[in-house]
Amino acid sequence: MYLNYYGLSDNPFSIAPNPDYLFMSNRHQQALAHLSYGLNESGGFVMLTGEVGTGKTTVSRKLMQELSDDTQTAVILNPTLSALELLATVCDELGIAYEQSQASLKGFTDKILQCLASNHEQGINTVLIIDEAQHLLPEVLEQLRLLTNLETNREKLLKVVLIGQPELQQLLRRNELRQLAQRITARYHLLPLTKDEVGQYVSHRLAVANGRQKLFSKAALEHLFSISGGIPRVINLLCDRGLSLAYSLQRPFIDHRVMISASSQVLGQDIVLQRQQHAWKKRYLQVFFLFVLFGLVVGGWYA
Repeated sequence: MYLNYYGLSDNPFSIAPNPDYLFMSNRHQQALAHLSYGLNESGGFVMLTGEVGTGKTTVSRKLMQELSDDTQTAVILNPTLSALELLATVCDELGIAYEQSQASLKGFTDKILQCLASNHEQGINTVLIIDEAQHLLPEVLEQLRLLTNLETNREKLLKVVLIGQPELQQLLRRNELRQLAQRITARYHLLPLTKDEVGQYVSHRLAVANGRQKLFSKAALEHLFSISGGIPRVINLLCDRGLSLAYSLQRPFIDHRVMISASSQVLGQDIVLQRQQHAWKKRYLQVFFLFVLFGLVVGGWYA
């Protein structure tokens, strides 16, 4: 409803993982660089972790866009599967035909290994990307490790990208998965955006949608950072609601009051108050430590 009013060609704050809207902060650039580096190395696994909503899936979509044309990619979005179901899904993604009546771990494994060998002979790289990988069972991860055993003298024939929440790091610390953990050639933990990056993020998404980059006041952006904690998905939800509210009020831009109302509607009044109190305490502690540091410096100078 607000797109025409604000001159936008598209919804700039959709929570869909559209790589066209990916804001390449320093951390997102590093995440993409780590994934790309890992896929070019000889190991079998690459890992990207981060809190919910930090943009891991969008980074993986960007990675897929940048893969060379001689790459066959299999993507698994729902990893809550048994080992047999996972191998069947890999076969489906790679276009490997199989008989349902003859489905077995050995049968699926043999077919996948044949496909990997055939791709290698044709100069085709094979990449398996698994999102929400923290839900993988240990026995399923071990089955994935066995798939990466096929290799030449220089590299693995299957590269696996594991994308998940911080629980994935804990999972891979289990003793029975130490062999897999040792095969991870690149890993990166994606942190939320900083205060300055939140403003840049909002301006970037508005620019991609051909809108004015100054639709949000400075005070609104400061509130947005304190409430969202720099999580891109939460930022999108709050900005979308803020634009809707400002449109309903026929405001030319989103100010601090509109953003407060938007955050209360999206997150609830109690959560907003808790996060505001946390932000105030953090600022108070920062000021307190600055005064203490100043006192120590002055005291040392007099001494």
